[in-house]
Amino acid sequence: MSTHPLHSFFWPESIAVLGASPDLHRIRGRLLHQLRENGFPGRILPINPSYQDIAGLRCFPSIGAVGGPVDLALIAIPAAAVAAAVEECAKAGVKNTLIISSGFAEEGGAAGGMQADLVAVTEKYGIRACGPNCEGYFNALGRVATTFSPTVETQEDPDAVYVSPKRIGVIAQSGGIGFALFNRGKAAGLAFSYVISTGNEADLGMADFLDYMIEDEHTGAVMLFCEAVRKGPAFIAALAKARRLGKPVIAIKVGRSDAGTRATASHTASLSGSYTAYRAIFERYGVIEAEDPDEAVAIAGVVLSCPLPKGRRVGIVTVSGGGGAWTADTMSAHGLIVPQLSPAGQARLRPLMPSYGAAGNPVDVTAQGTNTGPAMMTAMEHLAESDEIDMLLLVSSLASQTRASLDSERIKAVAAKCGKPMTVWTYTLPSEFGRNAASGCGLFLHSDLRACGLAFGKLADYAEAMARPLPDAFDPVPARLEPGLPHIVPEFQAKQALAAWLPPAAERLARSSEAAADAAASLGFPVVLKVQSADLPHKTEAGGVRLNLGDRAAVSAAFTEMLADVARHEPGAAIDGVLVQKMAPKGHELVIGMVNDPTFGPIMMVGYGGTTVELFGDVIHAPAPVDETEATRMILALKSARLLTGFRGSAPIDLAPVAKLVAALSRAALTLRDQIAEFELNPVILHADGSGLTVADALLTMKE
Repeated sequence: MSTHPLHSFFWPESIAVLGASPDLHRIRGRLLHQLRENGFPGRILPINPSYQDIAGLRCFPSIGAVGGPVDLALIAIPAAAVAAAVEECAKAGVKNTLIISSGFAEEGGAAGGMQADLVAVTEKYGIRACGPNCEGYFNALGRVATTFSPTVETQEDPDAVYVSPKRIGVIAQSGGIGFALFNRGKAAGLAFSYVISTGNEADLGMADFLDYMIEDEHTGAVMLFCEAVRKGPAFIAALAKARRLGKPVIAIKVGRSDAGTRATASHTASLSGSYTAYRAIFERYGVIEAEDPDEAVAIAGVVLSCPLPKGRRVGIVTVSGGGGAWTADTMSAHGLIVPQLSPAGQARLRPLMPSYGAAGNPVDVTAQGTNTGPAMMTAMEHLAESDEIDMLLLVSSLASQTRASLDSERIKAVAAKCGKPMTVWTYTLPSEFGRNAASGCGLFLHSDLRACGLAFGKLADYAEAMARPLPDAFDPVPARLEPGLPHIVPEFQAKQALAAWLPPAAERLARSSEAAADAAASLGFPVVLKVQSADLPHKTEAGGVRLNLGDRAAVSAAFTEMLADVARHEPGAAIDGVLVQKMAPKGHELVIGMVNDPTFGPIMMVGYGGTTVELFGDVIHAPAPVDETEATRMILALKSARLLTGFRGSAPIDLAPVAKLVAALSRAALTLRDQIAEFELNPVILHADGSGLTVADALLTMKE
């Protein structure tokens, strides 16, 4: 038996229904009815002082009158009475509550106070609560239906044919969508362990239920419908556990707000909205993202029924030439490779097909495969044994009500022997017979070709993510910056604040034209002048930058002219001085930034483009910490990476200095996370001559 704290929540031996009713038109009546209809094997305890019994069950006047501990209490009473009811449950020895009632924080205003009262009760007594404003849950194996969703009105069909013995769990912050995913998946031949709606998550939330399902022996994969994670560290810990145990997590993330719609001090902030943090966390831990319910079901079908591929090469066996070509295009569009088979590989396949067939890949055995079956099965066996193929896709018509070109015994034998992912796409709408035939072979049946390509592509991505080591751990000792820094810290002070993590800088702060000329002479010409002001985060736009100054006279003149231009552009700006910098050698302009996400903490960004970074949006994000290996991977994932690795005969540039800097700054972000909201180094000039890099500008924003 599981020792997880939530075991008694999902596998209760006794359930009380507070406010139980015989009226099936009311939610309290539906809850009681569906518990019984699904065959809950434990004790059902209606609680309502208005009845002595309901549908043959003894009805208790209060939870305290039950006279013994209760594993779970279902609460669907008016919101104003919920906190008191949960307290009464706690005093009566109830371990868990599931609160269907609405009218709490989702309404805003005074209703939020009732949710705060509920939280106070759970904290005082240690009783756990799911909800409020949720649709309950369904435990398919335990026959526990604590929901009024019509999708679970009847018991699971004992004769149902599932594509895999593995089951999937669903955790949704929308009850309707969670049970819709269950409904769609069930129709596609998926078996489920649990479906739970988390509601407002006043106490228990997505992270808690994810942790349970990751450990649960009945759950082979987990699907999330996520609006907003409320417990960032716990959620990350659960994802890390899923990665460690090799249990796939599929996520549909909605509410993708864009921080670029608000005014920001840095390019990093405008390119790092809240969804960016989720995507970075998902990529780090191998979470598979889906855009819609059908994609999610297609991905789930593949991850439940397939082993992980060793590469991205797909072998296609088809009975339709057009269907094979269409499939090849779709696989290629989703990042997969459809390789031409070698002459030897084609020679083995030629005898299986007429002269008008094709053995190159897609392997078209022609329509005779539909009639005789063995040609398609034999071609499949040849490809399964081939070291030229990593994944197998069968293309057929499964519209018939009486026959299918799939041999269950041969397909199962091949799958067991080759250890390669296999799936099937039907280019006609499948009959129930055809769907059951595919499921009986252990093949997830796709009727949507795009979803098929996407699911196989995501499976390959997931395999690569699982093979990629996590960055080295970093446990920071919190540090404090000097007091009195402005909210937006200009370049010179920003570099001083981050000095422990930056390479030494050839620059000085000057407050007069003569001091600037002296600094330039000391540093060596040519130099750059930059105005320093917390009121001018974008110096160039205010006329506060002068480049390539070659002697003392040029520096003195530029100093005076620049301050005059700035005064005209921003008369009230408080000027701290002028930064004199030695001109950096020519090179490629990169940006390194960080946004301290309120849910997940520091999210690092690397991009290409300097002042044009927002124009092209060529950036990559990852959560801190980032080690040098991960930083190098981020840089090489940029669309512009070829410019750094030898584009059109140019010499490749050593990426080690910038990878080292990204890794160091990720440690700075964690060390200073309590104080810093974001920072940006832009541009970081990676010298074309291989002599290293120059941090040419920096900006730091403090937390409010």
